[in-house]
Amino acid sequence: MFYRPEDGHGLSHNPFSAIVTPRPIGWISTRDANGVNNLGPYSFFNAVAYLPPQVMFASTGKKDDQDDSKDSVSNIRETGVFCVNIVEFAAMDAMNASSTSLGKDVDEFAHAGLTSAECETINCPRVAHAPASFECRLTQIVELSGACNRLVLGEVVGVHIRDNCLRDGRFDVTTFQPLARLGYQDYTQVKELFELKRPDD
Repeated sequence: MFYRPEDGHGLSHNPFSAIVTPRPIGWISTRDANGVNNLGPYSFFNAVAYLPPQVMFASTGKKDDQDDSKDSVSNIRETGVFCVNIVEFAAMDAMNASSTSLGKDVDEFAHAGLTSAECETINCPRVAHAPASFECRLTQIVELSGACNRLVLGEVVGVHIRDNCLRDGRFDVTTFQPLARLGYQDYTQVKELFELKRPDD
């Protein structure tokens, strides 16, 4: 089949996000100017540069109690910082609970039963037992086409790695099995790895 997005796809569910899979999940933690912690999962997330290390996530839509965004974007605008926490399969239920649309004054860490820890270089909470967390300083927020679509870019200024995720000098994802987003309400966990060397290696 072929369809133009502006004309609609005629299917019972939108195939767009199901085609771009699997997607890593950035569990974005922030704190507003009043000290209220926020945590939410974003599957439009990835690393985008090595030197300096940089990441991005995209937020779509808005909440009723925010002017034109979700809590994460609003807090980042106020403070200029955020933390990206990596989601493991074992934290699936907590991640899902943190996606609940709650009031901006509600702490999602408490709602999801998660322990927070303070970041080292920025005034922001992180998920204490996450396999890894990136402390980030905002570099830019890009307004995308459409209502309330925003791309948030940040430079990684601090990295936390859980000790049991290091093996032989490498960050080993088999120790925790990353959780990834597929389409619709489908997810997957990374269980098996294989090595593929590039021709120029």
